[in-house]
Amino acid sequence: MKAYQDASLAPVRRAKALLEEMTLAEKIGQLNQRLYGFRIYERKCVNGEDTIELSEEFCQEVEKYSGLGVLYGLYRADPWADKNYETGLTGVLSKKAYNQVQRYVLEHSRLGIPVMMSSECPHGHQALDGYLLPVNLLAGATFDPAMVRAAYRVSGRQLQNMGVDLALMSMLDVLRDPRWGRSEECYSEDPYLSARMAEAAVIGMQESGPEVVAKHFAAQGEGTGGVNASAARIGERELREIHFPPAAAAIKAGAKGIMAAYNEIDGVYCHANRWLLNDVIRKEMGFDGIVMSDGVAIDQLDSMTGDNVVSGALALQSGVDVGLWDEAFGKLEEAVRRGLVKEAQIDQAVLRVLTLKFERGLFEHPYLEEEGEIHMDYAQNPESVQLAREGLVILQNKNQGLPFWENQASGKKIAVVGPNADDLYNQLGDYTPPLRRDDGITVLDGMKLIFKESDIRFSQGCYLRKRDENLLKEAVDTVKNSDIVICVLGGSSSRFGGASFDTNGAALLDNAEADDKGTLMDCGEGMDCSDLELPDAQLELLKALKKTGKTVIAVVICGRPLVLTQVCELADGVILGFYPGPRGGQAIAEVISGRVAPSGRLPVSLPRSTGQVPVYYNYKNSYRAMTYMDEEAGPLFPFGYGLGYGTFEWGTCSLSTERCNVAVLENKGLTISFSVKNTSERGGYIVPQIYVTDVAASTVRRVKELKAFQKVWLDAGQERTVSLQLGKEAFCLWNQKMKYVAEPGVFQIELSDSAQTIWKGEFTLCI
Repeated sequence: MKAYQDASLAPVRRAKALLEEMTLAEKIGQLNQRLYGFRIYERKCVNGEDTIELSEEFCQEVEKYSGLGVLYGLYRADPWADKNYETGLTGVLSKKAYNQVQRYVLEHSRLGIPVMMSSECPHGHQALDGYLLPVNLLAGATFDPAMVRAAYRVSGRQLQNMGVDLALMSMLDVLRDPRWGRSEECYSEDPYLSARMAEAAVIGMQESGPEVVAKHFAAQGEGTGGVNASAARIGERELREIHFPPAAAAIKAGAKGIMAAYNEIDGVYCHANRWLLNDVIRKEMGFDGIVMSDGVAIDQLDSMTGDNVVSGALALQSGVDVGLWDEAFGKLEEAVRRGLVKEAQIDQAVLRVLTLKFERGLFEHPYLEEEGEIHMDYAQNPESVQLAREGLVILQNKNQGLPFWENQASGKKIAVVGPNADDLYNQLGDYTPPLRRDDGITVLDGMKLIFKESDIRFSQGCYLRKRDENLLKEAVDTVKNSDIVICVLGGSSSRFGGASFDTNGAALLDNAEADDKGTLMDCGEGMDCSDLELPDAQLELLKALKKTGKTVIAVVICGRPLVLTQVCELADGVILGFYPGPRGGQAIAEVISGRVAPSGRLPVSLPRSTGQVPVYYNYKNSYRAMTYMDEEAGPLFPFGYGLGYGTFEWGTCSLSTERCNVAVLENKGLTISFSVKNTSERGGYIVPQIYVTDVAASTVRRVKELKAFQKVWLDAGQERTVSLQLGKEAFCLWNQKMKYVAEPGVFQIELSDSAQTIWKGEFTLCI
């Protein structure tokens, strides 16, 4: 028995033994993920049974490298993949396809090295019958890491059942410019909230089995002008304070992979940044897993190197272990011949890949049991809809128009209007597979579930981006004959309305033209936007409804922070739901009816106008942010804001100590305790948040920074004491020498909820 075949040995020892047996070509094959997995098969019906036929391209790739390192996206289904319920993999066929692919790789691998499967999971599994969640921006609005962890645990079970080894999960991007089309993939504008959500997502996913490849590193959320993959024109301090914390949290939580970002930082692409991919994540953060490139990103280094072979060598030397769809990593053998890289550098990357394969148990258990259900029933796994419930944010509630209690609705007519009222794909976000209609609940569906269906009237009113006189007139007539109006507006990241795509799957702005109904993506990868207002057609609809004199509740479903100034002027109530997922319509109807107590808090600030951008709350205290001569100062709605239906009485707040040194702080931490009572007739949530302001420091500090939060349920009339902890890190900064230290001095501590200050105190850190 060869040492690598001995299952009793440690994975890394087995990997080293196997590495010694490999040729250079076999090693390079382990670092390549060149294939689009959804294109390596064709689904056919033979004698009444569904089968798949593997492509010649796939077979040639396996033959070339005597195996295959990683296969991306075997299960991916969407318009770019051109896979649907007729052409893609569902049910038992999914498992049979996996086994067929794995068997072919093993039978054509000289050393019997199995392939790892990677799959997109930015907000649930991007596969047919994949378990989908609301997008990250809504998950951030829950301020509930435990719920995020539970939701990804469900998603992870499905991925594990389908043989997925690597879940590619968006979690590292911090949203600093809402014009960016991928805003929906961020948890927040705040690094602390983003880090806690990233940590929860990693733990939840890996509790169920698949390893996490956390993406994207780093600073992609701060591109120039909000343009996708553009330069992040920031320095090391901004990187460390804002963009590194989610990665550090993901690594500490056990993520086995990090995906580099497309952008460059101060003239150096992330994929060519050895400081970023080696010194920071490996030496500083202790990461020992694989670094994966983003799609064709290594080839994009050609714009800097002018030579594809050099690009591959540069990425490898900079810390990339596994490519994705690029040509450059397939040319590493030539790079060795030209002296651009040493084989020892290739060995280091291969060792990481092989170690992960041994850790996954693939050598002993390469195949799946072909029985068992793939589809995760949303009723039996309600974590997706629960995330949506907790992440909906009430922005405005004039005259207590919300909730519209079910007992008040008896005999009253409810008009449900708007372009997003009954379009399932417009509430799902980007990276979304086709759905079975029974798996989704639109707002119209949700209202019919809760209220008497015969009392519901529906009219579309307009298209997303195009006015229609007949639809507008029909909507006004419908509203005139109704007692309350639910107007569902917003945007769409749906690729199903028609779009063309770049080589990496991003939608192409110049080719994504609207059809005659004005339905096109206005958010998602490649869909950056210079104007954050709702389209004129939607605002015109809302103005027409306002003129009827009826109570109008506006529901805005979107994927980025929008300018909602006019919406708030025209509507009585405003509910914001960042793409709330398949059952999002149910959650929205439950909040409207009062069945669910709203508890979402804004994970991002909302601007008054596009020209205010950026509007994040944690700006530096060296300038007056969001102050212009032609606009009211400050955001329209700040970070942490969100209304509920209940009332709460906050009692005395105290610090465990008002003064201590670093040693005491490291040992015991600082405890903020306070009492709170629900003075309502129904239960509800509070979301207390602790902000810290460093009064005087050796570098310019931020006006305030979130350092702790907790989501707390209180029954009607219940009173309890809540305590939040601050450790040493809450008082640390990156000093002028770029050392992470706690400097002595005075700190202001603020307790708030819904952007309202409840208490302020001071704490002194001594030497």
